[in-house]
Amino acid sequence: MAVSRRTLLSTAALAPAAIALTGADPASAASPPGDVVGKISVGYQGWFACPGDGAPIGGWWHWSRDRFQPPSTGNTTIVSWPDVRDYTHTYPTAYPNLGGGGPAALFSSYDQQTVDVHFDWMKTYGIDTAALQRFNPFGDEGPTRDAMAQKVRAAAERTGRKFYVMYDISGWANMQSELKTDWTTKMSAHAASGAYARQNGKPVVCVWGFGFNDDNHNFSPAACLDVINWFKAQGCYVIGGVPTYWREGKNDSRAGYLDVYHALNMISPWMVGRTGDLAGLDWFYTNVNTADQADCNARGIDYQPCVLPGDLSAGHRRHGDFYWRSVYNMVRLGAQGLYVSMFDEFNEGNQIAKTAETAASVPAGTGIRALDEDGTFCSADYYLRITTDAGKMLKGQIGLTAVRPTSPTTGTTPPPQPTGDLARGRGTAASGWTQNYVPANVVDGDAGSYWESVNNAFPQWFQVDLGSAVTVGRVVLKLPASWGARTQTLAVAGSVDGAAFATLSGSAGRSFDPASANTVSVTFSAGTVRYLRVTFTANTGWPAGQLSTLEAYAN
Repeated sequence: MAVSRRTLLSTAALAPAAIALTGADPASAASPPGDVVGKISVGYQGWFACPGDGAPIGGWWHWSRDRFQPPSTGNTTIVSWPDVRDYTHTYPTAYPNLGGGGPAALFSSYDQQTVDVHFDWMKTYGIDTAALQRFNPFGDEGPTRDAMAQKVRAAAERTGRKFYVMYDISGWANMQSELKTDWTTKMSAHAASGAYARQNGKPVVCVWGFGFNDDNHNFSPAACLDVINWFKAQGCYVIGGVPTYWREGKNDSRAGYLDVYHALNMISPWMVGRTGDLAGLDWFYTNVNTADQADCNARGIDYQPCVLPGDLSAGHRRHGDFYWRSVYNMVRLGAQGLYVSMFDEFNEGNQIAKTAETAASVPAGTGIRALDEDGTFCSADYYLRITTDAGKMLKGQIGLTAVRPTSPTTGTTPPPQPTGDLARGRGTAASGWTQNYVPANVVDGDAGSYWESVNNAFPQWFQVDLGSAVTVGRVVLKLPASWGARTQTLAVAGSVDGAAFATLSGSAGRSFDPASANTVSVTFSAGTVRYLRVTFTANTGWPAGQLSTLEAYAN
């Protein structure tokens, strides 16, 4: 399996505090509009396979850590779950059933219908160009990646979209010679297609990875420059996927590579993982992107910054506001084009492809976040629809605006909420615990295991993350049935973001009695929450908070 770009994220500096939203003079384009200048491009992985799909690679490619075993909670490489309703063929997994019932099934990129669906989406939502990711094809991935290039070509030709090859040289030891061989013997043939992207009349090629400051990109400036100049000699327009701090040669960029970067026709700096909030995006606009654009303008280089929806698994999206700020900042900067990272990157949670809307559409108990993770229902195609408006703003079809014009819904009714115990198998936290009486015991389904807080130190709390914002109107609290009677003074609170909690049921003594199986039911006005927290201030049976089970129900 190719090295993930996620390994690069820890080297980048995070952005500090917010800055004011101020205007900037539009940049002068080095090139006229083409298939990447003045256009929305998306990174297209196309790297998921399933047993039985015919892919030469075999197994659950990019769905599982061990691709020869079905993906499951303990054998997975993804952090987001796709909405699969548009696919005619999906493949059952070893995940638990979805929260709303039904099997947890995934798509295969190798199915032509999957690629067709994706390119139909691109056409529907105004995405101009797809950058087909191509990692080292000289190993076992090669035949599958070759076939994917043909499938993408066919879909692009059918839908009127453009595509180009984007080589990712992560971990590719012999890239200097093998890139040339691969282009000459295989990929250059696709440039004959009317769907192959051209800029300034030249076929577009991107190489991602020059100059990154890590062991997976240990290529000399001379080797990188040789590859760029070779592609130019073949008549290509060359894009470089470069480090965030390429111009300064620090943090994620090696020093001494500026001549490499300046040899490119278009510079496209990486931004995934660099910040997770609006203040950070604004900081990069002021302190990094503005000077990048000026440097490119001065040298006649096109600038294609990376815009991104945010990592859904880390709660960065803010129901679309993060993505829109990313786009707005780069359009007001005057960028020549935009590169959306990514179209189908369910492995890193930054996909714009249709994604599960609520906990009813993700495997139960996995903690995978759905699009409504912050309490706002978003349609499965929401981030595709934002991309439509992003393209319109880039092309001047709508005015420049910092206010997101895209509604999270299109008048559709949210699907049914999951039923049954909403807490079973979910993520937990606590103020502390004693010995091996950890908080995970409370949602493990074992009535005999339990959580016990730090002793003699009230107040103490236990918390469960329900995975997404859902309606809750009742919690059931239990202790082991064999224990003696006791009264615990406790309160129940809820939150949609894990930070601001509202009281659902105030502090009161709750009697746990063996005659009623040591079970207490706490009801309250139903509301939307993602996090439930039980706070303990007293216990007549032991000087600690204690729970063996917490169940959460809609009513």
